[in-house]
Amino acid sequence: MSSSLLFTSDFSADGVRERDFTVGGVPGVLWSPDSRPDRAPLVLIGHGGGIDKKAPASAGRARRLVLGCGFHAAAIDAPGHGDRPRTEHDERELDAMFAARDAGEPEGPIIVRYNAYLAEQAVPEWRMTLDALQELPEIGADGPVGYWGINMGTATGVPLVASDARFTAAVFGQHWPDFLVEPARRITIPIEFDLQWDDEHIPRSAGLALFDAFASTEKTLHANAGRHKELPRFEADSAVRFFARHLGGGSVGEAVGVSESVSESVATGVVAA
Repeated sequence: MSSSLLFTSDFSADGVRERDFTVGGVPGVLWSPDSRPDRAPLVLIGHGGGIDKKAPASAGRARRLVLGCGFHAAAIDAPGHGDRPRTEHDERELDAMFAARDAGEPEGPIIVRYNAYLAEQAVPEWRMTLDALQELPEIGADGPVGYWGINMGTATGVPLVASDARFTAAVFGQHWPDFLVEPARRITIPIEFDLQWDDEHIPRSAGLALFDAFASTEKTLHANAGRHKELPRFEADSAVRFFARHLGGGSVGEAVGVSESVSESVATGVVAA
């Protein structure tokens, strides 16, 4: 299977160029400034469970980065999500989550197990995607790279960032520690971490334990009052400022016309972000 980047669509609107692509059979999308000949930093966006690469959260974050900083942003569909078919394993895990929900039992252990399984597949896919994107002249192999992913995006992003020295800064949050503690201890780049103080799915102590595990000398905890789906919209703006500061962006202007859902949903039983 070829790992070359193949663009399948290309259109621009409101200052943002959006190009669908495939690489090694994995579908993705690259958002870029509509007109910018020079190289610019790249931020990879890991979507949450039950949604896909073009979900409002992913697209909204990408537009903020493009319009506010002049960055590129890219997302790919996680295994079993978006344009990628579900396997029998995916279906079994989803059935188990729905069964736990119907029985009033904790879904967390199932979500953690399933997210760990998906991360094992997604990490090499992300590395392949980054290799291909860095061959584009507008991105290049020596420019700064960031990662932004909450919930399942954190489950994938922590082992990805821990295993790849190309990342300069990352935004994570809202996930259990479990299988992420060991890779988190190998991350030393600046991070920003989001936590909901009253999260009904992820105990406060679990979120704090994951934050504590990062070895970064610069790490910032953003703890907001509210339940899991009530992550404030202003945290997206904070993340953009964080990336502008660490990836070398200019002044962050107001991204007019950017739309993003205020919070994520637990649409399929997989905690999403």
